[in-house]
Amino acid sequence: MSISLEEAIALITLEADLLDHGGFLQWLTLYTPDGRYVVPIDPDTEDFERVLNYAYDDAHMRQKRVERLLGGRSISAAPPARTVRLLSRYRMLENDSESCTLRCAQFLNELRQGRERNYAANLTYRLVRTADGLKIDLKVIRLLGSTEALTAVSYIL
Repeated sequence: MSISLEEAIALITLEADLLDHGGFLQWLTLYTPDGRYVVPIDPDTEDFERVLNYAYDDAHMRQKRVERLLGGRSISAAPPARTVRLLSRYRMLENDSESCTLRCAQFLNELRQGRERNYAANLTYRLVRTADGLKIDLKVIRLLGSTEALTAVSYIL
């Protein structure tokens, strides 16, 4: 049985909700052990291993990112940002019985230290069916527009 669009949307909506409400430990469980979280500098690249990225996180690096956010050991995480993500325009690009690739749009509003910032991005997910349910095997965040403000990002895109 292939992964339905409804099932895929439910997972990525859960991810957005967890990130907006600080559920970082539960967020970690949404990924496969080999899953990747990628924010490429060049939004057109597909070869993430051979280029410089803002983030190219495996399980270990995602864990460290969450530890920094929860532990306050990151200067960019103090005080923590409040965020709201809006997801839309879901499109199934590939789908078979064990995995699918889905693309959607994200608009993220950040409030930190009294200042609001907005980020728009195209997100691509590869989701896989596991014994523990549907999991994220790859998330690629292709930011739109200037990324100069990313130096101050204190959360997970």
